Amino acid sequence: MTSESRALWFEGPRRCALRCETLGAGGADEVTIGTLFSGISRGTESLVFEGHVPESEYERMRAPHQAGQFPFPVKYGYAAVGIVEAGPRSLVGRPVFCLHPHQDRFRVPSGAVYALPADLPPERAVLAANMETALNIVWDARIQPGDRVTVFGAGVVGLIVAYLASRIIGTETTICDVNLDRVEAAKALGIRFTLPDSVPDDCDVLVNASASDAALATALDHAGCEARIVEASWYGGRLAQIPLGGAFHARRLSIVSSQVGTLPPDHRPRWNAGRRMTKALQLLADSKLDRLISGETTFGTLADDYASIIASPATLCHRIRF
Repeated sequence: MTSESRALWFEGPRRCALRCETLGAGGADEVTIGTLFSGISRGTESLVFEGHVPESEYERMRAPHQAGQFPFPVKYGYAAVGIVEAGPRSLVGRPVFCLHPHQDRFRVPSGAVYALPADLPPERAVLAANMETALNIVWDARIQPGDRVTVFGAGVVGLIVAYLASRIIGTETTICDVNLDRVEAAKALGIRFTLPDSVPDDCDVLVNASASDAALATALDHAGCEARIVEASWYGGRLAQIPLGGAFHARRLSIVSSQVGTLPPDHRPRWNAGRRMTKALQLLADSKLDRLISGETTFGTLADDYASIIASPATLCHRIRF
């Protein structure tokens, strides 16, 4: 059987529209999903929406089930939650998460969906991709009990990284941002908030999730001897200036990158992307994380509202209701 669906497409710099699509006949091991919610991942989606994906990264930046080609037109996104309408009997009727663009109905291989844990509301499950990224960052950061940790950037990923770090016993975790509107979100998650001029000294681990090279410079200034600095931001085509003078070499600091497309080397023998996503969904059980949903829009008005959602500094995870 074939059926109709609608999907959000980025048609040019800061231009998007809902397009009608036809879903072809499903295979024996495919599922048809009726979408309940999706989430806008503001950091990455804004780079795509504004046309700032460098040509060198066109292939690496492809999202699962993306359609079109960079820079435009492209169907992009990776936080969809829905109900299985058709497919294997064990999945029909179950709420699932899928790394899929914003689309009201879609069909994918059954192995591409993850059943939600019983204690995870579908409304919160739109944070799954962000949780997966944050979990990977914490692994790359190698945070240990008792560490003094500072996270720069109180966006969704930065807040979840700090949330996870703060739950490692004995850690002293701080989140830093220039936007004072993020104080309440940090407080709701039980995390100490600070401005850049009050970052603790002698940190063991510092994570930059702000996409700001000024924050990276501040991290270098407040790192303890042989500390680990994790650059978790993606700058698109922008260049970041890193001050490697002063005491950088004398303190033997390490700067490492983290990107969710690859598991950390010490996890690869035992973990894969499926196990990591399953764990990310389990970690979303805490209702405090609802504070990371900063607004909601109906899918029917998304094309008109998208630019203002991306532009607003108040946006954390913006949820789309279908």
